[in-house]
Amino acid sequence: MKLIAAPARLFGLDTLRVLAVLVVMLYHLTIFGELPMRLLPVTYFGWMGVDLFFVLSGFLIGQQALKPYLTGQRLSIAEFYRRRAYRILPAYLAVLALYFLAPGWREAPRLAPLWKFLTFTMNFGINFDRRAFSHAWSLCVEEHFYLLLPLLVILLMRRPSARKTVAVIASVVLSGIALRAFLITRYPDDVWRDIYFPSYTRLDGLVTGISLAIVRTFRPGWWHTLMQRGHTLFLSGTVCVGCVLWMFRKQDLGGSTGSAMWGVILGLPLLAIGLGLLTASSVSKNGLLARVRVPGAETLATLAFSLYLTHKAVGHIVLQRFPQITGPHGPASWLLYAVACLSAALLLHVVVERPFLRLRDRVARHKSISALEDEMRKEPAL
Repeated sequence: MKLIAAPARLFGLDTLRVLAVLVVMLYHLTIFGELPMRLLPVTYFGWMGVDLFFVLSGFLIGQQALKPYLTGQRLSIAEFYRRRAYRILPAYLAVLALYFLAPGWREAPRLAPLWKFLTFTMNFGINFDRRAFSHAWSLCVEEHFYLLLPLLVILLMRRPSARKTVAVIASVVLSGIALRAFLITRYPDDVWRDIYFPSYTRLDGLVTGISLAIVRTFRPGWWHTLMQRGHTLFLSGTVCVGCVLWMFRKQDLGGSTGSAMWGVILGLPLLAIGLGLLTASSVSKNGLLARVRVPGAETLATLAFSLYLTHKAVGHIVLQRFPQITGPHGPASWLLYAVACLSAALLLHVVVERPFLRLRDRVARHKSISALEDEMRKEPAL
């Protein structure tokens, strides 16, 4: 079976990542004051940006997990976890320290217990009275998934089978649908706490991203066919997302009746499929997103994780320190928000995130050189 190598930087993915972080930021910044009416539709559905992050993360990290099999090797669990730790923990722990050591940094007075953040379990049983740094819930979902992903990949790759892989993916999606249906009927008043945040009900986007990575890695013929239909993928994804927007047209995520209820049960996987189609379109040479290089998208995509971690606290600080500018919201307030958020993200990226990424790469190169030297020592002398 012919396999294909990993691609170079894909600018369409940068565009989607920027779109995801911007709509999430707008969604969260609504807690600091009124927004212009023209932005309300964006912020109303801004929670969908998290699902886009899940799809992108599943696609990119899934390719990393499958990459060793391109050359006949096996996935190293230790190496996978090491790379994830260098990528996530330094910036996350730095911001977490600010939340606990500098109360003025918090966008809300109270936090969940420290152990919940350190164990990535704060997304279970969220208490809205302790909502500072609550947006870390989505990082918890990703970390739970990636804790299990390498184990599942190694298990399935012992005896590769398309049927087994499809069965596992289908079981995750169907069990999520069944569980959400059960929860929304039993706990209709706690949809956000019991359905939106827990990892076991929010795997649709990550599974969709992983599915794309599997097709790209092990079914290059199928992938090539998809890549010839970039516009079709884009239009199909837009239709799927539009259907989900219609489901939640009258109320935010959390409805226990009508179209919103079906949105919670079936709309989340439909949203994941739509965003997956848009992601596939973004890496297709025939796709609109891949053909249009948005100025500054690469830089913003690089800062996306730092923006995600800091934007709520920065928005709170701007509101507290400059009330004469930020209320009511106007061009000056949005410019101040943008500059402050980007400055904080850039500082975190330069001081914490980038040095540890470079250290990760140096350690990886050292390990590769050491492994090569070990192999050379094992070769018989001539």
